[in-house]
Parts: sequence; C-alpha cells; structure tokens
Amino acid sequence: MKFFHGEQRSLFGEILDWMLTPLLLLWPVSLALTWLVAQGIADKPFDRALEYKALALSKLAATQLQRQELRRSPAVRELLRVDDSDLVYFQVLGAKGELLSGERDFPAWSGEEKAQPGEVRLRDGEMRGDDVRIAYTWVRMADPSGPLALVQVAETREKRATLASEIIKGVMLPQFAILPLAVLLVWLALVRGIKPLSELEEHIRERKPEDLSPLDPRVVPQEVAPLVVSVNDLLRRLQGSIATQKRFLADAAHQLKTPLAGLRMQADLAQRQGGSAEELKLSLKQIGRSSVRATHTVNQLLSLARAEGMANAQQGDPVNLARLTMNVVQEAYPRALEKNIDLGYEGAQPDTAGVMLAGNATLLQEMVRNLVDNAINYTPANGVVTVRLHADTFGKVLVLQVEDSGPGIPENERALVLQPFYRALGTNVDGSGLGLAIVSEIVLSHGAQLGIEDAQPGRTPPGALFSVRFEALPSRSG
Repeated sequence: MKFFHGEQRSLFGEILDWMLTPLLLLWPVSLALTWLVAQGIADKPFDRALEYKALALSKLAATQLQRQELRRSPAVRELLRVDDSDLVYFQVLGAKGELLSGERDFPAWSGEEKAQPGEVRLRDGEMRGDDVRIAYTWVRMADPSGPLALVQVAETREKRATLASEIIKGVMLPQFAILPLAVLLVWLALVRGIKPLSELEEHIRERKPEDLSPLDPRVVPQEVAPLVVSVNDLLRRLQGSIATQKRFLADAAHQLKTPLAGLRMQADLAQRQGGSAEELKLSLKQIGRSSVRATHTVNQLLSLARAEGMANAQQGDPVNLARLTMNVVQEAYPRALEKNIDLGYEGAQPDTAGVMLAGNATLLQEMVRNLVDNAINYTPANGVVTVRLHADTFGKVLVLQVEDSGPGIPENERALVLQPFYRALGTNVDGSGLGLAIVSEIVLSHGAQLGIEDAQPGRTPPGALFSVRFEALPSRSG
C-alpha cells in the first residue's frame, strides 16, 4: 500500500508506508479480536446466572411430588421470571426421554454422555427463531436410587449482545481518536528522525565549490555513516583527479615552453635579412627538431595523464603480452639499428601457455615502448638491449624484463627516476623525463610490481635491468 509516494521515489514516503500500513491493517484485526474477547466477557456472568437457574430448577423438580404443578409453582415462576430483554424457557425430561414438564419445542439434547447429577453443562441452540444459551443437568427424581431426569433451561442472548456491544463501543471509540493521533505522532517522529539528513544536505549545499574536504561521519547517525564514508571516498578521488588535471596543465605549460621558444627563435633567425642558405637550412633543421621534441612531449604528457586516470586496469580485456612485446620490439628495431645497438627478444612466444593477463592493451603497449625507448636512449653505440618475457604457469606469474648495457641507475636514484621530469645528471640524453613515470603509473594501475637493479653487478658500466611482475590469467594459449 503506497499512500505517500509521488512520481519520484521518496525515502520518507517508503518509511511512512512501512510504518502506517501494518498499523492500518492490524486495526480491523484488533477490532475482530476485541469483539471475540467481548463476547467471552459478556457470556461469563450470564452463564453463571443460567447455571444457577438450572441447579435451582433441578432441585425444585426433584422435590415436586406433583409433576403437573411444577410449571405453576411460584418458586419456578420467580426463578424463570423474564425481563424486558430476554426470554427464558425450561424443560424436564424423564429417564426415557418423555416430557415431564416445560416446553415441548425445546431444542433437543444431542445425546452426549450424561453428566453427573448436580453437574451443569452449557450449550448453544435455537428456539423459535432466536439464538439461545442452554444450561442442562441431570437430577434423580423421588429418591436417591430413582431414575435420572434431564433438566434444561434456555435463555435468549439479547442482554449478552447488548453487553458485548457496549464493551466494543468502549474500546472502539477511543481507538478512533487514538488512530489519527498515532499517525500524527509517527509523522512527527519520522520528520524528526530524518532531520540529520536534511542538515547534512544543507551543510553540503553551503560548501564552496573548491571545498573538497571530507565530511565528518561522526556527526551523522550510524545508518548514514557508510554513505558519508562513500561520499568522502568520492571526494578524495575527485580531488586526486582535479590535482592530476592541474598537474598536467602545469607540466604541459612548463615542458612546451622550451621547444616553443626554440621554434620562435629559429623562425626569427630564418627570417633575418642577410642570412645565407646554409644558415636558413640550419634554422629549419632546428625548427624540425624542436617540433619533434614538442610532439614527443605532448604525447608523453597525454600518456601520463591517461595512465594516472586509469585507477584500476586489472578488470580489462585479456592481453597477450608476448605478442604485444614482440610487436613493440619490431617497431623499435629501426631506431636501434640507427645507433648500432643489438636489440633482441627472448623468452615466451605468443602461443606459450601463461602469457595472457587482464589489462588495457594500449597502456601496456605504451609501458613496453617506454621501457624499450629508455633502454635504447641510454645504451651507447655497439651496445646490447635485450627484452625477455618469462611465464610461470605454476605460480601464475608473468615477468617482463628489459636489460641494457648503459650506465645503469645508482641505487639512491632508482626511486627518483620514476618521478615526472626527473633526469639523471651527466647522461647527455635528450628526453622529457616522463618515460619511466608513465611506466610506473601503468604498472601501478595493473596491480603489478616494478623493480630496478643492475644488469651486470660489479662491472662498468653495470647496465640497467627493469623487471615488471604481473599476475597472469589461467593458462591458455595465445
């Protein structure tokens, strides 16, 4: 029963429905039970009076010498005296069921087991179209060893119905006044109960747009605290997202400033008067290099923003890491060839069991590409870059390794190189300082582990070995 529902779902209306619907449904049941109880209460005093009449009549019947005089006896008339409400009838039957005195059309006795003399029993019946209550007992006539006679007294039920009605009225009338009051009290209690929600809403509305501080779950009811905790988690994630956007804009502005300034300077040099053709070509060459650097920086910034925005990529699509890694190595081969670097791939093949993982294929490809590009950038000519992939089907582990023969990374700088725009001093390598930061974010979003160590400890140069440890999907072929 939906009494208080509009077009939009209302929590207030639902609670009110669940509170008032049982109350309104149980009220008629309560009245019916009250009627039954009232009937029982009204029957008790009149039943006792009827039993007294049956016992008194049985004593009179046992002592009457002339059975014909029983109806005319003043004592019997006084005993069976009627009032304005009910009629009283009696009947005396002999041991063989013959009528000794009283009404001939008296409701017949059902013939159940006889009661002991002097024990009164009650039953319901109908006489001359009226419902009656009957009290009956057995009595010995003439002498103690004589035959038993059945004495019955019946009384209509008008007084009983009247008393029951008065009891019902006494109960119902207060309920008619109490029920609306109960509804009002439920309404007021519910309004008071959900007041903290209104206060919370007002508190949130009064906040400034830039205020993303968490709400205090201790000042709200216990049932609302989980909602406040969830809102706080959303605010925290929103704050992180906004911070990421601000950092991206600041980083983009900072990193693009240098190549754009170089482009402008070279354009000014190219336009100056008196410049030779060689100087013009040099300026155009510098413009090309600056544009390439700017494009690379923008792509790296976009990749970093995409990686930071991917909170959890573990629920992504199945990715064949072996096939993806081999494709990246093939793409990087021409660049390695230009530097006379031996670039190779070792380990699991695309059809090897255990090379599948759940993730974002685009991000994983960006991760492998940055690791390979970083290794090529820091490996000198005639050096070696090796990419390996190990699949442990028993432990459900997939390990990607990129090893180079470059200068390596000192242990005290291994955490720093994973930060955006950090570049090791003395390497003289052109770059934006974003590659390893992108790798770190992608590894984190896939629930993997990134390790950095020396490729050849004790040698000079030691080289660098990057290891990414993934949780593989159940073994199957790629």
